[in-house]
Amino acid sequence: MRRQSETLLLVPLLPIFLIGMFPMFLIALLGFFGLALFGVLVICVGLASSNEAHDTFNHDVIVHGYARGSERAARASDMHLAARLGLRLEAVGAAMVVAAAIGLCYAA
Repeated sequence: MRRQSETLLLVPLLPIFLIGMFPMFLIALLGFFGLALFGVLVICVGLASSNEAHDTFNHDVIVHGYARGSERAARASDMHLAARLGLRLEAVGAAMVVAAAIGLCYAA
């Protein structure tokens, strides 16, 4: 059985790459402002991740009604793991914003 070429995958993905390339160049050209902007975006991703974890846990408990403690504990553990990842992303984003602010202060 002959495998198809991987270059066929590149054809539909190339326009997405070319369109997404220019905002990344713009962030790089902005310097410390770009770093702060990227930090804010990372904070937003962390908040969204935490909210999604809590939403999934609440949906599972309300809809599926996990009454047994072991099932509820397993779902709560998954939620805490995802919330911790979101908290780490928020911390990294805040550190990027602080680094950009310090860079702006010393660059001027």
